[in-house]
Amino acid sequence: MGSVEWDRDLAEVYDAMYADQFASDAADAMVEVLAELAGDGPVLELAVGTGRIALPLAAKGVDVHGIELSRHMVQQLRAKRGGGAIPVAVGDMTTARVAGRFSLVYLVANTIMNVTTQDEQLMVFANAAEHLEDGGCFVVEVVVPQLHAIPPGERSRVFTLEPNHVGIETLDDRVGQIAWSHHWMSVDGRLVQHSAPYRYVWPSELDLMARINGFRLRDRWADWQRSTFTESSTTQVAVFEKVSSVDQPVR
Repeated sequence: MGSVEWDRDLAEVYDAMYADQFASDAADAMVEVLAELAGDGPVLELAVGTGRIALPLAAKGVDVHGIELSRHMVQQLRAKRGGGAIPVAVGDMTTARVAGRFSLVYLVANTIMNVTTQDEQLMVFANAAEHLEDGGCFVVEVVVPQLHAIPPGERSRVFTLEPNHVGIETLDDRVGQIAWSHHWMSVDGRLVQHSAPYRYVWPSELDLMARINGFRLRDRWADWQRSTFTESSTTQVAVFEKVSSVDQPVR
């Protein structure tokens, strides 16, 4: 299926749809961690979207670049104050390249799952490695699959039931790890229906993708406050460090 691309209708309401997830206190913690990991170097955000993280990170003095598949999302970024100053390459994060080397590449908000095959998720890690200097970090924020929440014999669950948002997840291919996320939302008086596939990925699977592409796991937290990751954690923030070619084991 390849990578999921947001169309114009979704891009126009995207920030309003996910306003709670990116409220200032939640975004502040993320920006603080990313700025610390970046140090003095430039950073690259894969799937930069409307700039919800890139803009506040740039406001802290970090040199931020982006890759984004959807031209419509980039248009929303450009319409914001400071959005025109962030260089963005329009293309698929599995293959799109930008000039230079970076101290940090990051991919947040579950967006690794918008790449819907394992081979292409591996390509995301490979592309991140190509952009990073030795010792640089690739940060991935993604949910931990919650298959146990679906009752035996069922193939779907309601994961959100609120006055302005109903969300239903359907498991469509357990072998390929493909599920669909279906949303019905009221956004600024407008009814928005959105459905898209995603490929869920396990923590151990992320680690193997990283090792194949010359990374080692440096940290894994349950959230951006760096809470300890446990077997009951529902989200993860994984920090992978690019290993110098001279330090990589001989195969």
